[in-house]
Amino acid sequence: MTRKKVDTLVIGGGQAGLAISEHLGRRGLSHLVVERKRIAERWRSERWDSLVANGPAWHDRFPNMTFATVNPDGFAPRAAIVEYFEAYAKQISCPIECGVEVASLHKQPDGSGFVAETSAGTIEAKQVVVATGPFQKPVIPPLVPAQAGITQIHSCTYRNPEQLPEGGVLVIGAGSSGAQIAEELMRSGRKVWLSVGPHDRPPRKYRGKDFVWWLGVLGMWNAEVSSPSTEHVTISVSGARGGHTVDFRKLANAGMTLLGMGKSYADGRMHFAADLAKNIAGGDENYLAMLRAADAYVTQENLDLPEEPDAHNIGPNPDCVTNPLLELDLAKEGITSIVWATGYALDFSWIKSDIFDERGSPKHERGVSKEDGLYFLGLAWLSRRASPFIWGVWHDADYLAGIIEAKTYGKR
Repeated sequence: MTRKKVDTLVIGGGQAGLAISEHLGRRGLSHLVVERKRIAERWRSERWDSLVANGPAWHDRFPNMTFATVNPDGFAPRAAIVEYFEAYAKQISCPIECGVEVASLHKQPDGSGFVAETSAGTIEAKQVVVATGPFQKPVIPPLVPAQAGITQIHSCTYRNPEQLPEGGVLVIGAGSSGAQIAEELMRSGRKVWLSVGPHDRPPRKYRGKDFVWWLGVLGMWNAEVSSPSTEHVTISVSGARGGHTVDFRKLANAGMTLLGMGKSYADGRMHFAADLAKNIAGGDENYLAMLRAADAYVTQENLDLPEEPDAHNIGPNPDCVTNPLLELDLAKEGITSIVWATGYALDFSWIKSDIFDERGSPKHERGVSKEDGLYFLGLAWLSRRASPFIWGVWHDADYLAGIIEAKTYGKR
């Protein structure tokens, strides 16, 4: 086991770790990036086979490198995203060591820096950037006991329909992951039930422009964090099959049964809240609000973009929304699997510090924590709405690298 000393240690070799490495390297700041497995590991081993980026390739990238094999208006598949990050690491000559897992991080006894205990030995660092991202600990609510005789997996371990036993599938959670997985299962011939909670439902495209373009010109990407407790909003959007607006009514009309949020489980029956119509209506209002904002912007800027009056028409609610099921007998309906698309929790238990709140989130200001020399990058709402996304984390990394530069050279 070795013992190393570095100026700045970056923990995590995904998009956040690569972004901060570029900005540190550009400033001539010595640093080391360690990654528990491989570059972009979560894209490799914690995503389903058919996953593509939810934004077009012209947008979901770093500013100084395009996708070599994806049309700018296309949606990069998982393998292309992994290749992109590998190529980016080479382009910036990232000083990265893969296969190094950090077991614990604590302050030096004299307060002069940090000590990271890793699978490859001890690393002493003057400063540390935690770039492990927002998708750390899969959350499965403790509703259905393991002994219930039904296959249960989190969306991070779902790969394809063939992975699941024959029979119907209940998908819990209708954000981007849940909606896309549920639709893939239905298109494969499975009977699918989808539990829908509160969500945003932006249009994939409107008046010839992708919704990510609208978020930019309307200033929504730069919406600043309103409070330290601000959480990522559940967004249902899809880049699958060339990209399309997620429309729960269309899914229901195609044979999917929509349900409210899961409440409890007992005696083989799953119980749901009577909130489905409310959640669908909330998503509709989010969708229509973006259309109205876009129309106002077109008028204000006198843009020549084609009108889309039909996009404002919301169809009638399907029967499963007007007469929602509040109870589901899983065996009677032939449901053999549950896919929990219920998100992630942060897990910083390996960091020995008292800078975390009751939810386990670090106390920070734009990624600068309350612990001198310790920084966080890639978290939802780190500084603004764009923070956890590929191009958003790049800009946050630039800011943090500037802070580290100033600290290194005594300018702050």
